[in-house]
Amino acid sequence: MPVMRRLVLALVLSSTGCASVSTFFSGNDDPVYSTEADENLKKGNEALEGKNFVEAAKYFEFTRTKFPFLEASKEAELKLADCSYEQEKYVEARDRYQNFARLHPTHPKVDYAAFRAAETHFKDIPSDFFLLPPAIEKDQVELKGALIALNEFARLYPKSEYVERAQKISADVRRRLARHELYVAEFYARREKWPAVINRLTVVRKNFSGIGFDAEVAFGLYDAHLALKQPEAAREVLAAYVDAFPQDEGVPKAKKLIARLPAPAPAPAP
Repeated sequence: MPVMRRLVLALVLSSTGCASVSTFFSGNDDPVYSTEADENLKKGNEALEGKNFVEAAKYFEFTRTKFPFLEASKEAELKLADCSYEQEKYVEARDRYQNFARLHPTHPKVDYAAFRAAETHFKDIPSDFFLLPPAIEKDQVELKGALIALNEFARLYPKSEYVERAQKISADVRRRLARHELYVAEFYARREKWPAVINRLTVVRKNFSGIGFDAEVAFGLYDAHLALKQPEAAREVLAAYVDAFPQDEGVPKAKKLIARLPAPAPAPAP
């Protein structure tokens, strides 16, 4: 009899344990909501800080829908966007932030929403962006979108505390775009497709001047023009570089190359 009781007890405990595990991992149980909006926000924030995004979203969604006329409802909207952002669901987060900024243009945190919406473009760039072959250009869309959105944010909210961060990200985006163009130009140079090289380097020269790539662009254009037997164009490129950046470390080399080029043809007589 004692053996039977122990067997029954073991089965009961086993069954109870399985049920508890099942309940723990199901994730379907709703949290215990409060009748106070701020208390639900507090619980949602605690869950968000603990990276329990499902529970946090439930608290914020409950607050948003059950207290639509309170200020807490707007805060919950913003926190739902934060939940998506923290889960790296950047397209979804962007939509939420943009909707918040559109619906609540006078809210004290509208600049935060606008900044985060712009930042999602940058966050959505794949980590292996520069390993992609030059035929794949689609990932530049997010970089260009980030640059446009960040510049627009700085224009609309010039006094925001997030402007400095936006400017740092913009500078990083510009360098990434420039490096990508240089990477593609080098790809074409190895295949001696000189017109394509000139096109790519001209984009960098025009759009990303003064951020550290000017010497590389000038010498790349020089080589490409010489390969196409265009010494005058090569001279103009180097001369423009020397004039624009007289203190740059590449200037002495540029001056030596200019001196080696044949003298320019005299202008035709009138």
